[in-house]
Amino acid sequence: MSREILLLVDALSREKNVDKEVVFESLESALASATKKRFADEADVRVAIDRDSGEYESFRRWEVMDDETFETPDMHIKLEEAQKRNPDIRIGEFIEEPLESIDFGRIGAQAAKQVIFQKIRDAEREQILADFMERKEHLVSGTVKRLERGNALIEFGKIEALLPRDQIIPKENLRVGDRIKAHLLRVDRSARGPQVVLSRTSNELLVKLFELEVPEIEENLLEIVSAARDPGSRAKIAVRSHDPRIDPIGTCVGMRGSRVQGVTNELAGERVDIILWAEDPATYVINALAPAEVSSIVVDEERHSMDVVVEEENLAQAIGRGGQNVRLASELTGWELNIMTIEQSSEKHNEEFSRTRELFMEKLDVDEEVADILVQEGFNTLEEVAYVPLEEMLEIESFDEATVNELRTRARNTLLTAAIANEEKVEHGIEDLLKLEGMDEETARTLAGKGIETQEQLADLDVDELVELSGMDGERANALIMTARAPWFA
Repeated sequence: MSREILLLVDALSREKNVDKEVVFESLESALASATKKRFADEADVRVAIDRDSGEYESFRRWEVMDDETFETPDMHIKLEEAQKRNPDIRIGEFIEEPLESIDFGRIGAQAAKQVIFQKIRDAEREQILADFMERKEHLVSGTVKRLERGNALIEFGKIEALLPRDQIIPKENLRVGDRIKAHLLRVDRSARGPQVVLSRTSNELLVKLFELEVPEIEENLLEIVSAARDPGSRAKIAVRSHDPRIDPIGTCVGMRGSRVQGVTNELAGERVDIILWAEDPATYVINALAPAEVSSIVVDEERHSMDVVVEEENLAQAIGRGGQNVRLASELTGWELNIMTIEQSSEKHNEEFSRTRELFMEKLDVDEEVADILVQEGFNTLEEVAYVPLEEMLEIESFDEATVNELRTRARNTLLTAAIANEEKVEHGIEDLLKLEGMDEETARTLAGKGIETQEQLADLDVDELVELSGMDGERANALIMTARAPWFA
């Protein structure tokens, strides 16, 4: 029988052009599976074949585990018990008992072959996938092999990939035999082997298709800086040229629109707007909102947002059907965009003007005229009045040096008073929190500074909220919240 094993290994190794070790391991796996069937319960069986003689031995084994991770006596053994048999054994090692080996003839060469062939197929698939990944081909061109529960299986080369339902362009009617292009989204590795997952809705697919149609992109004469899509409906790409002689938009559109039409045809009729990238954010946003005409833009750097003002007749076009145009422009540029008419912009400006004027009148103890001057000169906060360079404030024609110094002093005093009051509030607020078991002073100060000053307020938070407010890990956040909630269950 041992000679039969060696002959089988040699024959399969030659037939499938695989290493003999792969065949030996497959045989050991087949013999172990057959041996397990002797046991009514779960069992971990190991079979070892001598590579020279073909003789094999079988063992039942138990993994050594500590008390906390011990699961089942069928496959695991506690460290204390294992050390009675082998004092040097450690956690993670195995205790083994010899078994009577199953007759190789009983499982048959055919059963062994099935296991071996499966392992060989897995090895071949892994090698094909490794070769594909090494080529870094992110754009895949393949054929729809079959459709299953809304998902499509795409065949390209020797690889079969999955195009999930949520990655298919909406309303796209794929049929078996259709040739399509898709973007390599990821590779899922599971017990059944690696699975290539594709996408037809990703922004990356749009970029790759343009790279295919426009050679200047591959030659690095043009660059697609950003892309945004409403798959199957509309998309925007921002392009720039690295060569002043090349018109980036015209080059991407192509002769009589041939290049952009090629992309549109591949994406189920998706209309693509090609806009010029600009280093200035406001200009970039104006370009991105095309074809709508923009009257003016107010940039808020702190909130990373812009108020975009348009004429009443341009409002619908700027927003787009269902907000599509402004949504794509926002995604493309990375700015939050607020579209408004000139009238709405004026109302908002007047509200902000009045609010800031009231703030200065109250906190700086000045009359309406002085407050108006400050707002008109672009001051919006007390911090700006207190700490803007002195020479900038002295440029205000209506103010002399004494007035400027007085305004700066009043602003600083107001800010200092507010800071002291806030500190006292925090000090008072942490007293109740510090009574909580597991609370430390630094965390209590952080929470009090964000309005959480009592155990009751802490108890009302959920774990995610506390993690976000304090930066602590979820386990500690959960423990603190449960301690704060203890009175609820008393």
